Amino acid sequence: MTDLEYLDHAEKALKAVELACDRINDETDADVDNQRTGGMITLTFANRSQIVINLQKPLQEIWMAARAGGFHYKFNGRQWTDTKDASEFFSGLSRYASEQSGQTLGFKPLD
Repeated sequence: MTDLEYLDHAEKALKAVELACDRINDETDADVDNQRTGGMITLTFANRSQIVINLQKPLQEIWMAARAGGFHYKFNGRQWTDTKDASEFFSGLSRYASEQSGQTLGFKPLD
């Protein structure tokens, strides 16, 4: 994958996270603050815990740090998958965000 292709897929994933936070805040009482700085998004929950998602351009990966640990995702042509267990990025984000917020929160890729 070229660097340009990586950036296209990675930016689409970050945009999906931002839009999901907006939807979650509109549709639920979960208060998820999302702040983006360049290729990094920080999600802060009401209990002040955070999830940090950032682009690792040299490795063509997306990294996520949550209370559950640190995770690295690579694009496989269809979706972002964990480099260790091949789990999908948005399902992992949904699981970790739900754990940290105490509510069921759903994140999904853009169509």
